[in-house]
Amino acid sequence: MGKNSVRGEGTHGRVEHAGELGWDESLYENDASGTSNASNASNASGSTATDENPGVPGLSGAPGKSGGAGGTGGPGESGRGRRGRGGRRRRGTRTYRILKWTAITLAVLMVGTAGAGYLYYQHLNNNIRKGDRSAGGSDAKKAAPNAAGQTPLNILLIGSDSRNTDANVALGGARENRGSAPHADVQMLLHVSADRKNASVVSIPRDTRVNIPECKDPDTNKVNAPTNNLINEALGRGGAGCVLDTWEKLTGIYIDHWMMVDFAGVVAISDAVGGADVCVKQNIDDHPTTLQPGGSHLHMTAGKHTVKGEQALQWLRTRHAFGSDIARSEAQHMYMNSVIRNLKDQNAFTDTGRLMDIAETATKSLQVSSELGTVKKLFDLGMELKDIPMDRINMLTMPRLPDPKDPDAHVVPDTARADALWAMLRDDKPLDGKDDGKPAASPSSSPGPAAGAPASLAVTVVNGTGTGGRIAAKGRATEVVTALKAKGFAQAVTGSSDPAATSEVDYPKGAGAQGKADAESVATALGLPISAVKASDVKALTLVVGGDWRTGASYPKKDPKASDPLKDTETVNGADKGVCMEVYAPYRF
Repeated sequence: MGKNSVRGEGTHGRVEHAGELGWDESLYENDASGTSNASNASNASGSTATDENPGVPGLSGAPGKSGGAGGTGGPGESGRGRRGRGGRRRRGTRTYRILKWTAITLAVLMVGTAGAGYLYYQHLNNNIRKGDRSAGGSDAKKAAPNAAGQTPLNILLIGSDSRNTDANVALGGARENRGSAPHADVQMLLHVSADRKNASVVSIPRDTRVNIPECKDPDTNKVNAPTNNLINEALGRGGAGCVLDTWEKLTGIYIDHWMMVDFAGVVAISDAVGGADVCVKQNIDDHPTTLQPGGSHLHMTAGKHTVKGEQALQWLRTRHAFGSDIARSEAQHMYMNSVIRNLKDQNAFTDTGRLMDIAETATKSLQVSSELGTVKKLFDLGMELKDIPMDRINMLTMPRLPDPKDPDAHVVPDTARADALWAMLRDDKPLDGKDDGKPAASPSSSPGPAAGAPASLAVTVVNGTGTGGRIAAKGRATEVVTALKAKGFAQAVTGSSDPAATSEVDYPKGAGAQGKADAESVATALGLPISAVKASDVKALTLVVGGDWRTGASYPKKDPKASDPLKDTETVNGADKGVCMEVYAPYRF
């Protein structure tokens, strides 16, 4: 490549460095503060150069001579001249004026510099395109903070195949699709642990069949009914917010933000960050064939390469030559790891000039959820990854099975293993199995007050089985109420449905140790693990029968091997620089 360009668009100009960064929004909240500071500087300078304060260098009288400019002494006076009052005033006044104008000039420069910084900061903010976080179907619960008050950070990364601009048509072809609803062909969840010591990225293949909830289109206000369809259709049914809602319904994970980029944005950002190092085991040419029209047109020899601009987009879009959409996700993970690694190696996070270039490009290229839509928040988000060691960043693709409706082309989540993966992220467990020195969870109930007698405990049972692309199991709350009553919990009653991926026993946060003990007694009676007991915003003791418990009077015991989310899954570690993609034979040259 070697050029910073988009086909058909000419070269992209670089942004000149705009001096020091002003990332802290508080610096520019009020222009008056800058004026006030300048005024104070001016007043301070004036106060040191008055007639009553001659102690400024150059104002003290030098030894004078008779009739000399420095004094008025005449013949017969001693050799030590006197400082004439008129001369002192004239020199002091002149110096005062110099200092005064210097202070005024400095004040103007200070205000002007602050103003320029403010205007550039606003320019960057105005570049950012924003959208609603949700399309109306978001219902996952945000994770409770850890002992230090920290919570995990979950960000949905979306790649749009929109051809609704000249640049995107030039890069993506398919001119006949211009004006049609876009698809979210790339979907990844970035999970940053609460303590910011590790990060995970999970992709869902674009051809995964899931339940898409009701979504309101932000452009037309049309409400699209729920459907069972491929997950990449969600973007066209309600924008990025609908993609977020679909993920939350499937995973039960609260997603804080979304970020979306199109073809042209990928090219621009790739140039700005300096590209990424990738590798193929054989020569590759992803070209159209009789059986597979289209293609990314990626063409390179075997070995390692640094891809930028349009070639980076080709790499990220390649799937036929890598054998499948699953392999494409692996190639995308390789690219992302390399970008992060290169930025760290180049100290780009602390290089003002590089950050300014990246900020200018990113704010023009990205669309983000509204609460993330300022430069400072995007900058802070980048800093979240700065100190995470590369060997603690792991990326993988969701466990899946062939879609019964179209086993050759589509997939569905492997329920047991995918649910276990989502549970790990909800519980903020690292995918590499390292515990970061955290104390192991107690296998039994913690010491404290004894639980109340079963007959004295009022328990509300909620049917939450309608998750993971499945319809709620009818009558589950009633079945579990019957099981509880058989164990002596005579006050157990059913409550309203509340979808949840996993079962849990919630007790009011204000109930303290006694509430926890009562909840643990309910969990133990039905075979739930103690880890399912959680303090929540509920008003009374509540048992949520989740999507992981669709049948039976007691919680099903898990087969660790059957539900291992990392078994036979394509996992790429951030520190692994030796990964190379296998090229499917028909696309070798």
